[in-house]
Amino acid sequence: MNKFNIVGIGPGNPKYILPIATEIIENSDILIGGRRNLDSLKYLKKEEFIITGDLTKTIEFISANYQRKRISVILSGDTGFYSMLNFLSKHFDKSSFNVTAGISSLQYMYSKLALTYHNGILTSVHGRQNDFLNLINEKETLGLLTDKKNNPSFIAKEMKENLIDIGQFEIYVGENLSYENEKITVYAVDELAKEKCEFSDLNVVIIINKNELEKK
Repeated sequence: MNKFNIVGIGPGNPKYILPIATEIIENSDILIGGRRNLDSLKYLKKEEFIITGDLTKTIEFISANYQRKRISVILSGDTGFYSMLNFLSKHFDKSSFNVTAGISSLQYMYSKLALTYHNGILTSVHGRQNDFLNLINEKETLGLLTDKKNNPSFIAKEMKENLIDIGQFEIYVGENLSYENEKITVYAVDELAKEKCEFSDLNVVIIINKNELEKK
C-alpha cells in the first residue's frame, strides 16, 4: 500500500530542513502545505495543494490522490509539537502515512540562547486557552508558541496583573527565527507589558525564571 508523508521542515529557513526530509520532499510528486511553507520550496517546481481554513478539502485531496501519487504534507517546525499531525491522525489510519520529524521553533530558540529545555516546559498559547501562569513558577523556563491575540505583550500583561514577583522573570521574544531578518529581544515583564510593541506574526516566547535558574 502506498503511503503519504508528513514532514516537518523546521523553523523556516531551508538550511534547517533535515537531510532525510529534503530527500522525501524532492522525491514527492505533490507538496501539500501552507502558502509560506510551499513558497520556501518553490525551487523544486512541484505540484502544490495549498492548505486553507477548509481542512475538509485537504483530507479529500489526500484521500483521492495518495494511492497513485507520492504526496508530502509539509508542516512547520516539528511534526510532534502542536502540528497538524493530530488532525490527520483522526482521518487516516496510521498505517497510511510516514512521519518525519523536524526542528521546532522553540528548539531553535533555546539553542540561540544557549539554554537546555529538559528543566523547562514547552507549550502553546496559539489558538488555544492555556493557563501558562500556573506553569511559570514550576520550572526554570517556559517556552510558548504564540498567536496574534496571545502575543508577547499580552503574555507580559497577564504576568504583571496576576503574579507577585515579576522581577524574577525575563521574557525573550524570537521573531522570524532562522530567517535573515531574525530578531531576538529580551524584556523585563514590566517593560513589555507597558510598551505597545508590534511583533512579526512568526514569533515565540521563552520566559526565564531567574530564581529557579540560579539554583542550578
